[in-house]
Amino acid sequence: MLVTNRFVVEPDVVDDFTARAHAALAALAARPGYLRGQLVRALDDPRYWCLLTEWESVGTYRRALGGFDVKVTAVPLLAESVDEPSAYEALASAAPGADVVVTASDRAADPYR
Repeated sequence: MLVTNRFVVEPDVVDDFTARAHAALAALAARPGYLRGQLVRALDDPRYWCLLTEWESVGTYRRALGGFDVKVTAVPLLAESVDEPSAYEALASAAPGADVVVTASDRAADPYR
């Protein structure tokens, strides 16, 4: 499962933002089910940042959000992200030079019931 939290960061607060983002990434990385993460910035407009994390499952991600260190460091930062869907399930993947592997969705057939 991939989580993408996008941010618009003005130049005068970049140092504060990156320090808080590094702390958030460290707190998330310490949680069970965390696979990898990155803090990235757009090449075309340096005000646009994204905190990308990958998790074993939606359950491990949701449980990670309940950890004390995550509540203190990551959740306040994530609350400042652009208000849009941020959690995505992988439905297809391909390794370099390999065929595309399709994965079935974990979503319920009718999630809004």
